[in-house]
Amino acid sequence: MKKVYVVDDSESVRERLIDMLSELEEVGIIGATGDPQVAKSSIRKLAPDAVILDIRLPGGSGIEVLRSIKREKLAPLVIMLTSYPYPQYRKECEDAGADYFLNKSTDFDRIGEILKQLVPDSRPR
Repeated sequence: MKKVYVVDDSESVRERLIDMLSELEEVGIIGATGDPQVAKSSIRKLAPDAVILDIRLPGGSGIEVLRSIKREKLAPLVIMLTSYPYPQYRKECEDAGADYFLNKSTDFDRIGEILKQLVPDSRPR
């Protein structure tokens, strides 16, 4: 099973993601938050296989969270999911190590496809 952690400032988006992903038997949601500091510490502690991460977060930035978790030895796959799909954000996220950059308005349904393609336990432990 692929362990997934969700980080988004909108509770309704987090709930929508959790509902959508809970239908996939190969995916397990191991945590969710809208707080960037909680996200960083929880991701380090829980070691998810994938993180779904928003750019705009209260009191911080998803890009900062991305940089932080991608510095880890066992960095998870990171799917940036944003309402701000501008080229400058895409480039900044790609430079920081994002594996995917998706627009919430048009790419939301791709998340399940991406996670299904992940090979379980593909990261060295």
